[in-house]
Amino acid sequence: MKKERHTLILRLIAENEVHTQDELQKLLIGNGINVTQATLSRDIHELRLIKQHVGGTIRYVRPDAPAAMDGIIREAVLDADFAGHTAVIHCRPGMAQAACAAFDAMKKSGVVGTIAGDDTIFVLMREEQQAEKLASQFRIGGISDID
Repeated sequence: MKKERHTLILRLIAENEVHTQDELQKLLIGNGINVTQATLSRDIHELRLIKQHVGGTIRYVRPDAPAAMDGIIREAVLDADFAGHTAVIHCRPGMAQAACAAFDAMKKSGVVGTIAGDDTIFVLMREEQQAEKLASQFRIGGISDID
């Protein structure tokens, strides 16, 4: 029952803009799953759902959803540059590892590997032009269109 409920919750937040636990509970009830607020709160915690700004609203998303990852990166990154095949991404103190994990999960082509410190990420790219493009994308605040 729990596994099916978790699967349904993930489907519901992917297909709907779910802003509150109450909204999620109503969607579950509408799908034939009666759940208490305490159980739903545990489910949200176990699924590691987060609230994220998506399209101007705050809603539940999976932590590995593209919007969540992009949000973490946008929050963390301050600037970027490149040298040779390496892009260097400067982050807010303490945020580089989270931003790097989110970036790694995107599995961008051309990335050989990443290393994150406290406030800096090094991204080794296959081609110098890819490193330049990556740094440029981070400087203008977007990463979604990197090949």
